[in-house]
Amino acid sequence: MQQHALLHELSRMSARVGRNILLVQGAGGNSSIKHGDLLWVKASGTWLADAEHKDIFVPVSLGMARAALAQGDERVPLASGAGTTLRASIETSLHALMPHPVVLHVHSVNTIAWAVRADAREEFARRLDGLAWRWLDYHHPGLPLAKVVNDALAKDRLDVLVLGNHGLVVGAETCAGAEAMVDEVESRLALAPRSTIPADIDALRSISAGTAYRLPKDPQCHSVAIDPFSRAIATSGSLYPDHVVFLGPGLPVLEQSEDLRALASRMQADGLPQPVALLVPGLGCIVRKDASDGAEAMLSCLALVTCRLPLTAQVRYLTQENESALLNWDAERYRQQLTADRGPD
Repeated sequence: MQQHALLHELSRMSARVGRNILLVQGAGGNSSIKHGDLLWVKASGTWLADAEHKDIFVPVSLGMARAALAQGDERVPLASGAGTTLRASIETSLHALMPHPVVLHVHSVNTIAWAVRADAREEFARRLDGLAWRWLDYHHPGLPLAKVVNDALAKDRLDVLVLGNHGLVVGAETCAGAEAMVDEVESRLALAPRSTIPADIDALRSISAGTAYRLPKDPQCHSVAIDPFSRAIATSGSLYPDHVVFLGPGLPVLEQSEDLRALASRMQADGLPQPVALLVPGLGCIVRKDASDGAEAMLSCLALVTCRLPLTAQVRYLTQENESALLNWDAERYRQQLTADRGPD
């Protein structure tokens, strides 16, 4: 199959997957296809959902990518004549290492809801039995993760990687095969969400009136603040990388008796940025007026993940060292900026 046809298939599959918020949120996730020595991979900061009407894939020399990785360099240059200012995904090394023609990496809500649990390994072993899969503990995205993936692939032929506190990676011969594999894993890991009561929209509008905050676009975000267990999880730490990058470590709470303007003034006086989102217990959540689409997508993801964690779950959070590495990573600053600048669909 010619390169144009391959990219067309990749675009169609990527857009379908990217429109499913249970699989991809905002600029999260990435996909790729190999054609000869070229690896076409999603560009950093772009959205899979845009794949059919925007040029989100960039070419990388597969040989150069693997050579850079062997030398401990995660900065993978684009192939000559690429003709774009975009950068390759920060996960390009992972795609280069996987031997499959097509690789798909998603931030599956169901996978994450299992992968943040301390007791998840036995459940994964039972639910994914029969698949060529491997569990990998959390490692910083990019080169640290790629090294662990490389070690795992050196031992076994693997089609499915479950990344602790991160997501899911699958490899297949075709785009249809990769999408089918994700669907198979999803069906095996599916978790029923807890129900919740509606947000108090009038109260939230009153609290945020005349401030730098507004209501989120997605009503399901409010469940993080309304459900006591979801709120406890969300305020106790960070669950996965994009949580940290777009929402900051943990999420702060605004008690109903607190004045939002006074809180903002105190934070400004202390030289602290105003939180991207605030949880108001029992009422719902509010977000900064300048919150990016990416940040709002991550708030939706957080709601979807936390409502799938059982009340008895022992949650494993990212460490402060993990959080610091993500917040001070130039690659993530670049991706966040592109996400903030994303144009209309």
